[in-house]
Amino acid sequence: MIRPRTITWSDPQVTAAAVGQRSGLEFVQDLIAERMPGPPLAAVLGFTLDHAEFGSATFGLEPGEEHYNPIGSVHGGVYATLLDSAAGCAVQTVLPPGTGYTSLDLTVKSCARSPSTPARSAPSAPSSTTAAAPPSPRPNSSTAGTACSRMRRAAA
Repeated sequence: MIRPRTITWSDPQVTAAAVGQRSGLEFVQDLIAERMPGPPLAAVLGFTLDHAEFGSATFGLEPGEEHYNPIGSVHGGVYATLLDSAAGCAVQTVLPPGTGYTSLDLTVKSCARSPSTPARSAPSAPSSTTAAAPPSPRPNSSTAGTACSRMRRAAA
């Protein structure tokens, strides 16, 4: 059975142009408050930027069928994207006006017990990812692009 899905998003150049106008923390908080449009990828995957403070950002996602891999569980790439977004925004919150970031490396190692029932037969629990930037990163140093992160699957 085919299931249609319609996705809408705003022009990402509007948000990109705003990076230089405020501090990284103000920029991320404006995204949360919807004073500027979110990134198109958030609309495609359905994740939300829920909270940010200096050095930290939390994203949420309610997994659905559209996130499943062929064996019926949420694709690891969805979680990696959520983690990359949280880590990037955590770093952004500590940057001065006019400074951006990009991910140069992302390593995700995940190990979980196989569920006794396929994901398609059980409701999915919401997931969240929180990432924290390293203390006092310098924008031109190698630590500015790193973040420590924690991912947890919420109880159903």
